[in-house]
Amino acid sequence: MPAFNPGTEILEWDGKHWNVNNQRFFQARFEKYLNAPEETTEEDLQYQQLLRDVLKKLAPENYTPKSLIDAWKVLPQASNYIVDSHLCDALADAVYSVWMAKRAQDRLIQANEELEHQRSVHEWNARMAVEQQPLNSASGKQSGKNQQQGVQQDSQARDLRLAPHLQRLAEVNVLIKGNTLKREVSEVQARIEFQALIVQFFMQRRFQHVVMATRFYRHLFSDGDTSLKVGKDTQELFAKGTGMPPTVGVLDSLANEAMRDVHEGVDAFRFLLSKNELESATKRLAESFIVGEYMPEIRTLPRDMKRQSLDFTQKSNRLISALDVRDFTLAESLVKEMETMAKDFDSSQPRAAIETARTVSLMHLAKAKNAAVSGDRVTLENELREATAMWPRNPALAEVSKLIFSQADVQQQAVADLERLLSQHNYRQIFDDKLRFIAATAIYPERREQLKKVLEDMQVVEGTIARSTEIAKRGDYFGAWEGVERMSKQFPDDTKLNELRANLTTEAAEFVRSIRTAQQLEQKDQLGSSLAWYLKAQKLYPPSEFAQEGIQRLVQKIIPST
Repeated sequence: MPAFNPGTEILEWDGKHWNVNNQRFFQARFEKYLNAPEETTEEDLQYQQLLRDVLKKLAPENYTPKSLIDAWKVLPQASNYIVDSHLCDALADAVYSVWMAKRAQDRLIQANEELEHQRSVHEWNARMAVEQQPLNSASGKQSGKNQQQGVQQDSQARDLRLAPHLQRLAEVNVLIKGNTLKREVSEVQARIEFQALIVQFFMQRRFQHVVMATRFYRHLFSDGDTSLKVGKDTQELFAKGTGMPPTVGVLDSLANEAMRDVHEGVDAFRFLLSKNELESATKRLAESFIVGEYMPEIRTLPRDMKRQSLDFTQKSNRLISALDVRDFTLAESLVKEMETMAKDFDSSQPRAAIETARTVSLMHLAKAKNAAVSGDRVTLENELREATAMWPRNPALAEVSKLIFSQADVQQQAVADLERLLSQHNYRQIFDDKLRFIAATAIYPERREQLKKVLEDMQVVEGTIARSTEIAKRGDYFGAWEGVERMSKQFPDDTKLNELRANLTTEAAEFVRSIRTAQQLEQKDQLGSSLAWYLKAQKLYPPSEFAQEGIQRLVQKIIPST
């Protein structure tokens, strides 16, 4: 028999197991019931009263042959109600079929009695035919030949007289046996059909009809044989489910126990609902519903009470769906709502799933950020894929993706700016914005090498500027100018270097004029005049490297070495 375990919410039947709360069919049927109005109309009350009247008339303490007929007459009335689904008609038909079978049996008994009388008559006639003496057998002496012929004639005459009686006697015996067999078959057939109807009521969970049918059965078949004439599979099903052989009494007992269980379940639902323990209340109602869907305790529950369970059930189903599709944002919102609705709601499992998914997703997103910064596209794609699979609608995922994509746009813009500045030889601007360009060229090896060369050169320029500035602070404007002037020849477009150069030129104007005049005269091959100006510059600033180098060049030109 089907067995429901309320602890695990598992339905066991025929070696298979189902979690009733996860079955789409059960959810749809249960929600339909929760939305249905309570069956407390005048018609519903009248229907239940009719069923109670039938059970009362068939109760052992109230039974009489007349009460059996009275109970049977109520069945068609009960069948007129929609909620009955004409089951009472089926029961009434089954009772009528038994009566017709019994009436047929009575007719067969009367026929057999008449046949028994005919058999007795024919048996007596047969005996008389055998014992009857022919007239010629009483004559006196006959010759041997004539005597033999007489005996044969007597035997033939006896056989002729006996044959019709024996033939009719055989026919009567066949008819008696045939009627006896018909009577037995008729009774067995009626019994099996009635038992099948009881089993059908039980499988449909129409327990009130089961009890009515079992009481009709006991009164109709008063021989005490209540064993079910069912197939082997059905017998094993009952034996495994109940541990007892299948009988009408077992079905009656199971039906009464199911009705008691439903009654207690509904009482528990009402109490738990009053205590705002909505999760437990909904479970108890679901358990009672699956056992006794058609019981009056279930059908008469007010819709307002059921709607509370419906709201909780719908949110539970949405929570399960959200967890299945990994929509943990929605799941977290539903968990908070359900905690507010039902103080007995156990949120530990969904919260654990949500927190685990959030932690793992954030770990993957952190790795994706690092991969984006370092330019590791493969790792970036893998980590984003893992984060998406773990939590597809994670708000942080959208933010990180937007950040990464915006970084990609910024990166492309930075690379374009770098190319433009390189073409303009604006190394100073590149150096000032070096952090942006370093990040932008992380995944471009060629650009990274170009940037590295520019930054190294600018480091040298910065070093020269720093040294010249320090030298100028000591009052050595001539030495400071020389350092800046030498570097400006390599980087003539550096604004900062040119600015410092201009300032130092003003401070060392006479020395600068001497060096530049010497250089101009040297270019015109006026060696003597050029040498004179280099000597003047050396006099103004003896450590001058420009003056020393110029003098050495001119000396080599004037006095070539042999």
